[in-house]
Amino acid sequence: MQIRYFREYSENLNRYMEFKMYGHAGKICMVVPTQNNRFYEWEDHGMFDPVRDVIEDGEIQFIACDSIDPETWSNQYEPTKDWIRKHENWINYIIYELVPSVLEKAGKPKEEKLMVTGASMGATHAANLMLRYPDTFDTLLALSGIYEMEPYYRGYHDDYTYFNNPMAYLSNMPAEHPYIEKYNQSRLIFCVGQGQWEEQTQEELRHLADILYKKGIHAWTDFWGPDVYHDWPWWQVQLPYFIDVILHR
Repeated sequence: MQIRYFREYSENLNRYMEFKMYGHAGKICMVVPTQNNRFYEWEDHGMFDPVRDVIEDGEIQFIACDSIDPETWSNQYEPTKDWIRKHENWINYIIYELVPSVLEKAGKPKEEKLMVTGASMGATHAANLMLRYPDTFDTLLALSGIYEMEPYYRGYHDDYTYFNNPMAYLSNMPAEHPYIEKYNQSRLIFCVGQGQWEEQTQEELRHLADILYKKGIHAWTDFWGPDVYHDWPWWQVQLPYFIDVILHR
């Protein structure tokens, strides 16, 4: 498997950001790490091993990006109005800096759409990226995410909090919004277990599934069994299962 490391300066974040590319060809899939973690997390947890065959066959290539969660969603020291703007700067980094850089490095046309995935808070970020930017992404695989971000805001609200809370903006999306057609031309997959540490995530996915249904948004919301818990061993099972579906069915 070809692995390449990059460190590039971000104008949006005023710092160098790191990322890795795994594979040499195929659909580009961006990977967002779990809360407070780094671009090398999925590699360290062996997440690419179960999909090594499709990577080496040139069917898919993964881009593991970095997050700034300790400064944003885990930040208990700054006012919400300050850290949520930092998060929005990270969103702008992903969309306007990282995606174009990755497409160029992969030899892809600049209009080609990506897949995005993540587990836990990584799934939250992945879903938010897909739902906000359906002209950039056309496939989502969200494993064990949360989608109601209100508890993080400590009572503060502005446009940035609203547009980073999928439960809020999807609930208010009008039936004629052009994004709904774009979602339905894409592939949206949400998965959660029903075992240990998945109580909140399964409850939120049931709520999200209801919103998606009422809005006419086609999505696959998959609830795995009571033995499926919120941790890497199950995400290592779920990833190749859904990648096979996405690539071959």
